[in-house]
Amino acid sequence: MIRLSTGIHDFDKLIEGGIPQGFFVALTGEPGTGKTIFSLSFIHEGLVHGEPAIYVTTEESRDSIIRQAKMFNWDLEEYIEKKLIIIDALMKEREDEWSLTELEPEALVQKVIEAKQKLGSGWARLVIDSVSALFLDKPAMARKISYYLKRVLNKWRFTILVTSQYAITTSQAFGFGVEHVADGIIRFRRVIRDGMLHRYVIIEKMRQTNHDKYVWEIDIVPGKGIVLLGRLNERREDYALPKKVMDKIKEANKDESDIQ
Repeated sequence: MIRLSTGIHDFDKLIEGGIPQGFFVALTGEPGTGKTIFSLSFIHEGLVHGEPAIYVTTEESRDSIIRQAKMFNWDLEEYIEKKLIIIDALMKEREDEWSLTELEPEALVQKVIEAKQKLGSGWARLVIDSVSALFLDKPAMARKISYYLKRVLNKWRFTILVTSQYAITTSQAFGFGVEHVADGIIRFRRVIRDGMLHRYVIIEKMRQTNHDKYVWEIDIVPGKGIVLLGRLNERREDYALPKKVMDKIKEANKDESDIQ
């Protein structure tokens, strides 16, 4: 099995060397937990090793993504149009070749396919950041849309990371529809402790992989990206969602099944 490095080498050790080629992996968590930085690291790692990549941004502009990457010494501009295409699905007033004027699953998939054809045949890395934007106004369709993306795009030889939002306080679990479809789930969390922000990551699922099952504290370091600070004693079971939240999620899944 071919495994792709995330660019975070300590993290790669937790998943037997990297993400299996051809997988559809969900990065879920609240805003500000590190999902975009993780995604950029994954894309940049592929680029420096000659792998083509496509980055779809739905919540930031193309320019913002490029600037953010530079904070971690990842110069994406040198790869633009050669090995990298950034599809801007936010700045709808733009009318260039790699911008979307409507954010619909079919339009997004078609644009990704066009980008892949331009970059050439062979395997490529793909990030959709975030996929939640496709079903924010119809969360019950999350699983159906995620399945559509995986089914169609896998034929084009992609290894896919999709980020999705998750708000535990409201149980608006946009990530859960994605997670039903995903080959892997990497969950990011944040808490305030002693007046300071702490970020965490745990691998909840990675098919065909004997993955680590502990919570790890992480930091986002300028010039480096995501850094693992250390393993916590807690395991996944210690971070189970409250029963009230789980009941709401089950109810939402039932409604989703009724709609489909």
